[in-house]
Amino acid sequence: MENHDIWKNLKKTRQRMQVYQILSETERPLGAADIFQMIQEREGDCGYAVSTVYRILQAFEQQGFVTKTSLPDSDTMLYEWNHGLHMHYAICLKCHKRIPLPECPFAHMEIPEKGFEVTGHKIEVYGYCGNCKES
Repeated sequence: MENHDIWKNLKKTRQRMQVYQILSETERPLGAADIFQMIQEREGDCGYAVSTVYRILQAFEQQGFVTKTSLPDSDTMLYEWNHGLHMHYAICLKCHKRIPLPECPFAHMEIPEKGFEVTGHKIEVYGYCGNCKES
């Protein structure tokens, strides 16, 4: 997704630019508090609260710019920039490492109900990575 496409339907503000830069440069999902902390580390006191980051993430999600997920047994929502790639992950329950699956398990799936139109799906597999399983 090109940078200029983002601001077509959203007002371009300093705060939104900061959240966009963090998410677009990061290869793993982040929580709003993580994003806020990274902005603070880069910019110093940014002059707004973490609640602003939550509102920005909500606006980005509504526009389809980010995908939202959470870990099992956790209330923390994680956000990942939508780079236009269709990805699924295996997620370690201990260290939270996200391992991309090599292909979509539903790529060739047929829905038995005639006329059903699939508009999207999300697959996350949970378990333990090799390092965590051995420790």
